Amino acid sequence: MDISNLSFTELVALKSDVENEIKRRESEEKSKAKKQIIELAKAYGLSVEEVLGKVGATVRKPVEAKYRHPENAELTWTGRGRKPVWVQELLAAGKTLEDLAI
Repeated sequence: MDISNLSFTELVALKSDVENEIKRRESEEKSKAKKQIIELAKAYGLSVEEVLGKVGATVRKPVEAKYRHPENAELTWTGRGRKPVWVQELLAAGKTLEDLAI
């Protein structure tokens, strides 16, 4: 196809047609790939979840606290993220993070 002889409006229309065809074919290819993956997993006796590693995935344990309020042991902080208000207040009062360490 020689596109150098096309007018501007014809080129714009062609571009739109090409983009639509690409989207349609991409959808078809993804659908075919999905079916192939499912068939291959079944052939080996696996579920899709097993292939993706979702079955028996390890659960992250919560991060342990590194700092504790000296008077209220229920107030703790892991040292990650923003400092809680109680930590900011104690630091402003002259305490150090080492004073609050567990």
